Amino acid sequence: MQKFTVTKKEEGQRFHKYLKKLLPGATNGFLYKMLRKKNITLNEKKAAGDEVIAAGDTVEMFFSEETYLKFSGKSAVEKDGLPHGFHSLSDISVIYEDEDILILNKPAGVLSQKAEKDDISLNEWMIGYLSEKGEMTEEKAGSFRPSVCNRLDRNTSGLVLCGKSVKGSQFLSEMLRDRSLRKYYMAYAQGKIAQEIRLDGYLKKEEEKNRSQILSEKEYQKLTMAHLGAEKEYKRIETVIKPLFYDAERDFTKLEVLLVTGKSHQIRAHLADIGHPLLGDRKYGWKPRNERENTWKYQMLHAGRIEFPKMEGEFARLSGKCVTAPEPDFWG
Repeated sequence: MQKFTVTKKEEGQRFHKYLKKLLPGATNGFLYKMLRKKNITLNEKKAAGDEVIAAGDTVEMFFSEETYLKFSGKSAVEKDGLPHGFHSLSDISVIYEDEDILILNKPAGVLSQKAEKDDISLNEWMIGYLSEKGEMTEEKAGSFRPSVCNRLDRNTSGLVLCGKSVKGSQFLSEMLRDRSLRKYYMAYAQGKIAQEIRLDGYLKKEEEKNRSQILSEKEYQKLTMAHLGAEKEYKRIETVIKPLFYDAERDFTKLEVLLVTGKSHQIRAHLADIGHPLLGDRKYGWKPRNERENTWKYQMLHAGRIEFPKMEGEFARLSGKCVTAPEPDFWG
């Protein structure tokens, strides 16, 4: 028999979802069968799977060790399934932390989440960081693993939101979904942009090329009338760019960018679409003008500020809070 106790960080999720995290190799059919037969119980009682679990709830699985290891994906000799990326990456800093939320400053060149099995990303760094503090062990982790809630491109730096608990993750995900969280970026764009511009359009991610294509409203309407189903490939986007200063000698404009929607490569593609690609962004048409610029590895785009809305309730501590991250050193 295996026994688990729901932790404070795990509470608030459906029992079935909790079980799927404990037993990722099990099918839904298998889990519901085990619930019906009381081979899996909640607080020593038969459960349906749709219950909302709370801290202190007990879960018992009447499996053999072999069956448990098979469906949990662990080996009999595994001592600690936690990734330890804390010492593998450098220049990551904690900007804000409480019991439910972690906000990190990601340097350019680091993945937000792993793309390949052996990648060490910001997510692995975070797990290692919490493990080093004693807040994260395999036993404590149970069915919930802290995770990043929003992603930045590998070569974009700045603020990344992470949920340390179920309720923290749910809160941040809702903020991102309803767009009540305001996300501002600092950027350097080629050429002169003289006034604030609100850009909108429709974006399609070209996965094979790892770049995004943008259509205007007129182009989008024409395409969707000619090709049924084309609207499923495009997502409406909105970006507000505000010039801060123009450097005439080097012909670039420093911008503050408000990301109203949040789609892949949205800022990069939108600026390139109006003829002002980001400095350093070769993928979207920028070209170096001298040897110094030719050494730039990353586009000059930085998620520099997050503003929480006014709110009450459990997360009132974040009401109206503004979190900022300094610009990368290489921008100087």
